[in-house]
Amino acid sequence: MDLDSLRDDYDRVADRYVDLGVGELADEPWLRAALTAFAEQVRGRGPVWDVGCGPGQVTAFLADLGVDVRGIDLSPRMVELARRRFPGLRFDVGSATQLPVEDGSLAGILGWWSLFHLPRTVLPDVFGAYARALAPGGLALVGFHVGDGELHRTEAYRGVPVRWTTHLWQPEQLCELLRAAGLVPEVEQRFWSEPYPQVVIAARRG
Repeated sequence: MDLDSLRDDYDRVADRYVDLGVGELADEPWLRAALTAFAEQVRGRGPVWDVGCGPGQVTAFLADLGVDVRGIDLSPRMVELARRRFPGLRFDVGSATQLPVEDGSLAGILGWWSLFHLPRTVLPDVFGAYARALAPGGLALVGFHVGDGELHRTEAYRGVPVRWTTHLWQPEQLCELLRAAGLVPEVEQRFWSEPYPQVVIAARRG
């Protein structure tokens, strides 16, 4: 996987992403509900990482709910925008494939539609890293596009050139990978959106 290319693409789209309001939660009551339930499970239990935080809106939503949360993103421009938009919160550059976190140190970890570019051979290792980062009883929350196969894009967000592959997953496949990593799925919430359904899965470290 070419992380440098992915980083460059997200640096390139970051400002347009914010201008278009991509990922904002104001008109997404069911997504807010999933995040609120997650917050209730992790609040007061320790730090939480939002891995692939983008420009920070989900990190900020969790912080407003009293969660001790930190945002991590591969794109320096996304991190710059997140820091500018939410100056009271912590955002750092980092990759889901190399999390700089101590084993067993987190109460929660989020992959909110931030892992779907990862090749199918890489995702099991990332889920394994999530499991190691979580304290016993800690909770992971992940969001994915539902389907089969891959989507290849050469532009995004109204004409910005990119070189993206989106890997579609069936929820049953994701649950199998989570279990193999030591995370027990507890909740699956599916959204019947177009052109592809979406799914949020909460899984707990035993």
